Amino acid sequence: MSESPPTQPPDAERHKTAPSLVIVNTGDGKGKSSSAFGVVVRAVAQDWNVAVVQFLKSGNWNTGEERLCREELGVDWWAIGDGFTWDSPDLSEDEAVAHAAWQQAKSCIDGGKYQLVVLDEITYPVNWGWLDEQDVVSCVKQRPERTSIILTGRDASADLIEIADTATEMRNIKHAYEKGIVAKKGIDY
Repeated sequence: MSESPPTQPPDAERHKTAPSLVIVNTGDGKGKSSSAFGVVVRAVAQDWNVAVVQFLKSGNWNTGEERLCREELGVDWWAIGDGFTWDSPDLSEDEAVAHAAWQQAKSCIDGGKYQLVVLDEITYPVNWGWLDEQDVVSCVKQRPERTSIILTGRDASADLIEIADTATEMRNIKHAYEKGIVAKKGIDY
C-alpha cells in the first residue's frame, strides 16, 4: 500500500535552534558507529573541531575511519580501548583502560575546544559497571553550551536515552556474521 506524500510543511513555529545536541545510537543492529562517523564528516565540513574517543577499539586495529578522520580530516582521535573482552587475559586491565578513555573523554568535553565529541561504544563499559553512569550523565548534561555529543553502543540505558535530544535504535534484521562471514575491510573497518 502506498502512502501519499506530505503536502503541508511541519509546524515551523514550534521549532527552535539549539546550540548543541546529544545523540544516542543504540540497538543490536549494525550502523551505530558508522552513523556517528557520518556526522563527524558533516561537522568537519562545517569547520568544527571534532574529537572521537573509542572505548573498545584499540589503536592497533588500523580502521579506515580512524585513518581518514585523523590523517585527512584533522579529527582528534583516541582509540583507547583494549579490544574484545573475550580476548582479554585480564578484565581488570580492560576496566582500567576504560577509565583512562573516560578521563580523556571528560577532558575533551569539559575543555570546550570541541563542537562535537563522539563517545564510541561507551555503553559497554557503562553497562558492565566499569564507568559510573551518573558521572557520564552529569558530564554530558553539564557540557559546554556549544559541544554536541554522540554516544554509541548496544543497550543504552534509560538514563542515557533520557538525556538525548535524538535517540536511534538500530535493529538487526540479518547480519553477514550470522552466515559465517567475518568483518570486511572497507565495510566493517
